[in-house]
Amino acid sequence: MSAASESIQIENVVASSDIGQELDLETLADDLVASDYNPDNFPGLVYRMQEPKAAALIFRSGKIVCTGASSVNNVRTALQQVFGELRDLGIQVTDSLDIEIQNIVSSADLGYTLNLNAIAIGLGLENIEYEPEQFPGLVYRLDEPSVVALLFGSGKLVITGGKQLEDAEQALSAIEDRLSDLGLLG
Repeated sequence: MSAASESIQIENVVASSDIGQELDLETLADDLVASDYNPDNFPGLVYRMQEPKAAALIFRSGKIVCTGASSVNNVRTALQQVFGELRDLGIQVTDSLDIEIQNIVSSADLGYTLNLNAIAIGLGLENIEYEPEQFPGLVYRLDEPSVVALLFGSGKLVITGGKQLEDAEQALSAIEDRLSDLGLLG
């Protein structure tokens, strides 16, 4: 395992579930402490949790999106907490709801400064977006795994779009191999 892969940190896990029934968000907003419902700004109710630190976006349709969790376990714990709160309010929520991981955002450090201009040329323009006047990072779209990596001159990167931590590890390894092959690492 490379030093870069050891530096991978999960920054955010986004997951969704569906309790399969319509919800009265106005009533829920009154009943759930630490919730915020302003339909003029956002169609869902935002329910913030401290342990684990996460937010659940609860929609009228019964769909629930959990965001801000720092691990897959924390996102599952947070959603179970939401389901429990809903049950406590008399809402029927089955015990075996599917929780689908939508996106894992992670960060890592390659341990080298990067010449993003040379990388943009070396990787080819079909998978790259790099406009330093607009955004300081280089956007690299990988096919396998299907993720997007943001590379910065500092050697730090952000990987988004993965469904499991292995996607970030695989992407980081592919990026290191490709940059090494091009003589652009180190």
